[in-house]
Amino acid sequence: MTRIPTLMMVFAYLSLLTFGGGMAAYPELETLTVDVYHWLTQPELIHLYSVGQTAPGPNMMMVTAIGERVAGALGALAVLVAFLGPTAVITLVIGRLWRRLEGWPWRDAIQRGLEPVSVGLVIGGCISLARGALTGWVAIAIAIAVFAVVLRTRINPTLLVLGAAVVGLIASVR
Repeated sequence: MTRIPTLMMVFAYLSLLTFGGGMAAYPELETLTVDVYHWLTQPELIHLYSVGQTAPGPNMMMVTAIGERVAGALGALAVLVAFLGPTAVITLVIGRLWRRLEGWPWRDAIQRGLEPVSVGLVIGGCISLARGALTGWVAIAIAIAVFAVVLRTRINPTLLVLGAAVVGLIASVR
C-alpha cells in the first residue's frame, strides 16, 4: 500500500515521455523500475515489455503488470490510471488547441520538428531494449530476420511472433 503513491508518481511521469509511443519511454522505464526502485530485474522488464508488444491491444498495458507485481491489484489499477490519465488529458487539450491553430504559420514548422524527435526517442528506446534482450546469437539472428522481413514484406506480425517462439523453443531444447 505504501508503494502506490510512488508507483503513481513514476508512471504519471513516464506517461509524459511517450512521444512517438511507449518505446520512447523505455530507457527511463528501465532506469526507474530496475535501477532506482528495484521493482524488477532487467530480464523481468524485458519479458513484460515483450509480452506487451506481442499481445493484442495497446502494447503499453504491460505497465499494469508492473503495478500488480509491486503492489497487487490495487497497484495495477493505480499504475493504469497514472499512466493513461495525464496523456489522455494532454492529448485532449492539445488536440483541441491544434485544430484551432490550423491557419497559424508556425504550426507546420512545429509538426516537422516534432516528427524527428519522435523517431529519435523510439530509436533510443529500441537500442536500450536491444542491449538487454539480444544476449546470444539466436536472439540476434531472430531480431535481424524479423527486421528484414518487416522491411521487405507485409506479413502478419503474429506469424513472426509465432515463428520466433518456435525458433526460441528449438534453440533452448538443444
